[in-house]
Amino acid sequence: MTPPKSFAPFRTPGYSGYWLTGLAANFGWHIQLVGASWAMTTLGGTPELVALVQTSVALPIMLFSLPSGAIADALGRRTTVIWAQAFTLVVSTILAVLAFMGMLTPWLLLVFTFLIGSGKALFQPGWQTRVSEIVAKETLPQAIALNSVGFNITRSVGPAIGGVIVATVGAFAAFFVNAVSNLGVLLVALRWEKMNAADRLPPEPVGSAMIAGLRYVIMSPGILLVMLRGTVFNFAAISVMALLPLVARDLLDGGPQVYGILLGAFGVGAIVSAFAGSGLRAKMSLEAVVRAGFAVFAVAAALMAVSRSMPLTLFASALAGASWLVTMSTFNTTVQLSAPRWVLSRCQAIYMTVAFGGNAFGSLFWGYVAGDLGVAMALYVSAVMLILGIGVGFVFALRELDTYGLDPHRPWTPPQISLDMLPKSGPVITTIRYRIREQDVPRFLGLMAERRRHRFRDGARRWVLSRDMQDPEIWVERYKTATWIETQRHNQRRTVAGARVAEELRELHREGGRPEVHYELARQPVVPGDHAPIGHVDH
Repeated sequence: MTPPKSFAPFRTPGYSGYWLTGLAANFGWHIQLVGASWAMTTLGGTPELVALVQTSVALPIMLFSLPSGAIADALGRRTTVIWAQAFTLVVSTILAVLAFMGMLTPWLLLVFTFLIGSGKALFQPGWQTRVSEIVAKETLPQAIALNSVGFNITRSVGPAIGGVIVATVGAFAAFFVNAVSNLGVLLVALRWEKMNAADRLPPEPVGSAMIAGLRYVIMSPGILLVMLRGTVFNFAAISVMALLPLVARDLLDGGPQVYGILLGAFGVGAIVSAFAGSGLRAKMSLEAVVRAGFAVFAVAAALMAVSRSMPLTLFASALAGASWLVTMSTFNTTVQLSAPRWVLSRCQAIYMTVAFGGNAFGSLFWGYVAGDLGVAMALYVSAVMLILGIGVGFVFALRELDTYGLDPHRPWTPPQISLDMLPKSGPVITTIRYRIREQDVPRFLGLMAERRRHRFRDGARRWVLSRDMQDPEIWVERYKTATWIETQRHNQRRTVAGARVAEELRELHREGGRPEVHYELARQPVVPGDHAPIGHVDH
């Protein structure tokens, strides 16, 4: 029986509306995907073109998720979601009209599914991370799991409905349903209140925000491991979704209804496993859950390859759905709990980029394998790849989470500045002086290695640690930030984990109190008649 805590997020005001709205949008999404996949088969699409339908949906999410995450952080989630859904509404409507008029060709269909995927890419980072602003951190894993349940309810029911719509009315009706489903999201998002920023600093430009997100991920080993494992899983496991229309047509001699039923079985398996997922996490380590997901999906792919009977293929599809949900929900939850709020949308967007990159290239790869070797052999190969993917975990095992350490520390108090500083004034050099006893040097250097990672991750440049040659107890930490506003952002990004390191360094500091901190505006001497160095801001 489902434990009550699984439904705890529904007790939070606003979550129910958010969940139901996402449910409606995902219904339209899955119905549209059924229409596009089957339309490609009726247009005489080769196995490669059928598989390219999945690629055309996943590729824009891979390409545009990071800019979308940066836009969501800069313009706000409300604005981003509204524009994304309005764009998807228009594109889906045009696609429905073209299909109704019989003007679709295989490549035109791929273009429009790419555009719809682009709208999805703009929509997803802001929408998914919105949940972290609705529910408390204690119930965030359950909220993410419930989002996955909603997604898979639509995966189980939507394709079956989509199959009926396509078979009785036509693919154009599936595209029209998707267009209408965006209206609910638009109406709800228009009622959202704008979130107040945690600080009063202006938003980062999109370009520098993207760089900041990439820098944070690169300097976060835990997130990098999740992305590596997620990419491997998505590349290998997308074989089932990419080839499922061909499984229905070629291995089971079925039509769109069979394809919809197989997708429905996939979704049912995912729904059942969603409620068991929290129990698995309580009994198994993060790494063990992921390895089990790889193994179970490999079994499902192999069963689907060998089966020529509907019941066995349905079971394999349900098993694949169960494995997919648990594994992907684990990756998704881990990313969202591994990033502080200031960079959450961008970390989620980068994860989506690599995950859907695995989907996009995997779909293309499995389409070509199926074209050359057959559908069954492609599924066998993907099962072998998933088994090999388990071995990656022995080298790059996922680490357990320290979610408390990522909470924001208390607000930073800027120093009293005597110069007339503008936001773009800079570069700024921060200098921190410590006095450390000789016996404490090994511990000090270990803490400084962690601090160096935190500094770079939060936006510092050219970090250096030096030791006084005349007084060896004196150590000086220096780092540069591009501008004064970047200095403020850097300090406001400090987390509880970073504050712990700072506190331990203060304990080692011999002179009592806090180490001495100086903020300096870098200046370049200019000879009269010469020009100031390019990029220098003189204030």
